[in-house]
Amino acid sequence: MLINAEHLLQYQRCKRRPILDIHADKNQRDAPNDLLTKLQQDKIAYHRGILSGFTYEKPQYQPGNREAAQAATLELMQRGVEYIYHGVLLSNYQDWVETASEEYTILSRPDLLIKQPGESCFGDWMYVPANMELGKRPKQEYQVVAAFHTQALATVQGVTPDKAWLILRTKDISYSVDLAKWTPQMLQILEEFIQALESSEAPEMFISRQKCNLCHWHSQCYAIAQAQKHLSLLPGVTPVRYTQLQALSLSTLESLANASPTILEDLPGFDSVVATKLIIQAQAVIEKRPLVLPTSLPPTELAFTAPVELYFDIEAQPDLDLDYLLGVLVVDRQNNTQQFYSFLAETPADEELVWQQFLDLVWQYPDAPIYHFCVYEFDTVKRLAKLYRTPKSLVNPVLARFVDVYEQLIQSVALPVESYALKVIARWLGFEWRDKEASGAKCIYWYDQWLETGDRTFLEIIQRYNEDDCHATRSVKNWLSSFFQKAQIK
Repeated sequence: MLINAEHLLQYQRCKRRPILDIHADKNQRDAPNDLLTKLQQDKIAYHRGILSGFTYEKPQYQPGNREAAQAATLELMQRGVEYIYHGVLLSNYQDWVETASEEYTILSRPDLLIKQPGESCFGDWMYVPANMELGKRPKQEYQVVAAFHTQALATVQGVTPDKAWLILRTKDISYSVDLAKWTPQMLQILEEFIQALESSEAPEMFISRQKCNLCHWHSQCYAIAQAQKHLSLLPGVTPVRYTQLQALSLSTLESLANASPTILEDLPGFDSVVATKLIIQAQAVIEKRPLVLPTSLPPTELAFTAPVELYFDIEAQPDLDLDYLLGVLVVDRQNNTQQFYSFLAETPADEELVWQQFLDLVWQYPDAPIYHFCVYEFDTVKRLAKLYRTPKSLVNPVLARFVDVYEQLIQSVALPVESYALKVIARWLGFEWRDKEASGAKCIYWYDQWLETGDRTFLEIIQRYNEDDCHATRSVKNWLSSFFQKAQIK
């Protein structure tokens, strides 16, 4: 059986995914989504940018022929080529661990093999591995993979490199991996992975909203989690908290809903507030209705109905450090009108212009509250003000009018939902986006497509999505205000 670096990388992120990759029916995988396609394209472009700085060679072989791939790589190493891109190294797991089974073959494909002075089976030179990662910091998973490539390289060239490199997207072009620290951890993780491979069942799933959305097994795992009413679908249940709940045999919604907060509040990952809120969250899901949190205060900012209300949402392209769309829905209650303003930067250079357009609009309504969902809009206004040296006298009064609907919501009520994302809550209320598949992540992809193709269709769908986000925020705000007004009447 073949084990490669991708297996080890994914095992650190999700113990279930690489087991499914090896054993499960590949026809059951989800189709690649737009964001995953974009990430793959970004990685290719990033590699090309790095490789343009020096001369390298790549082993030539028929795809799928691993032995020929290694032979071509060894030929380049024997010639002493300075940089080898995507070389292929094969070794037996028994060469790494004497007690290991013979059935496992290790395949290493480091992004770069870099020639260094030293002694190896090739002569008075040796190679060290380097990986080019899109991340900006040396995550554990990157360093474990670097140690994996180093170990494979050692068995091929007869000497263990004293270093490995990560080439990250930061000003400091490379990061030296501490192999004395990470090699033992890598071997331990590899052993755990092999034990999981040999088990008769795949590891238990844990639905992580950020990581799982990019996985091609997401639909399969999510369906199982829903059928089991798995606790990872409950907002507030993190991996650490889940482990603590399992230790107390609180593995179902019912058991958690009936638990006392006192048995949880002193555990790692909990306190009295978290324990109480998590139990009420389980009760809300079981009872399929919203429940008021005992420590909540009525969200007075939301209950107050101003003559004019502004609803604000941003679309951004993180890779460009660009906030390219500032959308504002103006609701005039006195005149019973509403109008949406889409301040769009068609090129990155237009960001300052749309920032000024946003300021001009919100100052037309100096007393109107500005509702938004989550802290990103607030933080972005501060960032843009600093970037474009906007006087504090123009910015601080605007920030003082911001009302975070998300914060008001999570501090006051537990909803029968799987997530407190805007889409989930608004859809629970019956709101629907005009473009069913649209999302913030897809907007990142669509804006890149606009910059690449000039097709305004991409801009139009982004603008519709942004406008719908503003309307969804209004829907949630109105519901929360109404909910507490009815609660006070009772």
